[in-house]
Amino acid sequence: MTLLLSSFWRAVAYCLHPRVIALSFLPLLLMVGLALGLGYLYWDPVLDWVRSLLEASALLNSLWGWLDGLGLGRIKVVLAPLLVIFAVTPLIVMLSLLAVATLMTPFLTRLVAQRRFADLERKRGGNWVHSLLWSLGSLLLALVVMLLSMPFWLIPPLILILPPLVWGWLTYRVLAFDALAQHASPEERREIFRRHRVALLGMGVFCGYLGAAPSLLWASGVVFAAAFVVLVPLAIWIYTLVFALSSLWFAHYCLGALLALRQEAAASPSVGAPVQQTELVLPAAEALALPHDPAPNPTHS
Repeated sequence: MTLLLSSFWRAVAYCLHPRVIALSFLPLLLMVGLALGLGYLYWDPVLDWVRSLLEASALLNSLWGWLDGLGLGRIKVVLAPLLVIFAVTPLIVMLSLLAVATLMTPFLTRLVAQRRFADLERKRGGNWVHSLLWSLGSLLLALVVMLLSMPFWLIPPLILILPPLVWGWLTYRVLAFDALAQHASPEERREIFRRHRVALLGMGVFCGYLGAAPSLLWASGVVFAAAFVVLVPLAIWIYTLVFALSSLWFAHYCLGALLALRQEAAASPSVGAPVQQTELVLPAAEALALPHDPAPNPTHS
């Protein structure tokens, strides 16, 4: 618990570093360009398609009439944009995480290592190819789980649990691997994942809930439609800062866990056991050795 909390507060302090703030604009520019480009090309067609689906439902048409009688007919206007937003948000979150992992995490991990773990040996258990494949594989699996879980989002409590849980798992998988890629061997990485799986998953879920906060900014009804160009970059920048904080948190935690693991291995009695066994066996072997035949006595010849 001490490592968990100390790593978090150190990560918060590192987020105020000027280089970290400046670097956070790289994923922002990339994601804003992608979001605005896709929105310009597909926002109106997708919105019309969703509205047509809503209007084709007889049950929903009766619901609209009932809401109009209550003076709540405006909900029909904002429902289609909100559905599109909620459907696109998980994809934006995952792509933001992938952009941060690619553009920011290596620098942030080096920053933490230089300032706190300068003497920690680099065993280079993974390179950028391994990191990219690991991230893409985790992202694909998270997308599959997200799509399969979408029907359960209609149950009110589960929409507050399932998306952050999937985002948290993805965050834990990607950022923990990247934090250990340069310094840990594959065996050490697997051992840290085994020992600290619950803590790492908890960190990822917590960061997943933080990453869900910008969705509330997007889901602002009419204000969203009026301030689309402003809210999208702001929300994506918040995503970037959240994942930068997450990356720093995982770097502090994982490198601290790696240092503790190596100190434990160095202090373990099993490390000196073969030497001690050799020292004990050799005298015993000498004591049990057969005596040499005595030299012949010339007086008895």
